[in-house]
Amino acid sequence: QLSCLVKMVTLPGIPKDLDSYPEDMLLFLSPSDYAATGSCRQYLAHVGKANLPVLPRESPQRKQLLLEALECLKIPGKQVNKENAEILGRLVCDLGGEYIRRSGGNLLKQLSQCESFLPDQEEAIRSVINSGNTTFGPPVAWSAFTLDELSGLIPVLGHSILQKIPK
Repeated sequence: QLSCLVKMVTLPGIPKDLDSYPEDMLLFLSPSDYAATGSCRQYLAHVGKANLPVLPRESPQRKQLLLEALECLKIPGKQVNKENAEILGRLVCDLGGEYIRRSGGNLLKQLSQCESFLPDQEEAIRSVINSGNTTFGPPVAWSAFTLDELSGLIPVLGHSILQKIPK
């Protein structure tokens, strides 16, 4: 239905008023559609809030969306800074383990919103958290606030990290 709606809305051309459309519908457009207008970043900020599972995880469309998003944001060497992580929003859920490792703690808040992880992503998340080089600090210094911020990552942490968190 969303794909069909996009076809109808884009008949006269790519819409410029992104705020007027449901974020889930924007998943069926492309950052490259907005590159010429200079607003692919604005488009991605909206898409980052969308319900990403509307597109199946391994679908060519979802993979292409991530590739174009990385290109739009000019993300070099698989390292995402905090600003770009916020723009990508839920799109970070599709970044591989190498991106997660190289980006340090910059992705943790957005990753905590993901529904599931691949094994290499889980390993990378544990590695980043174990390093302690995040804005949250090492697990021994975490508070209830930290756990609330990272609640979506708790199933990934594993016993070795969980036992370090103060009661």
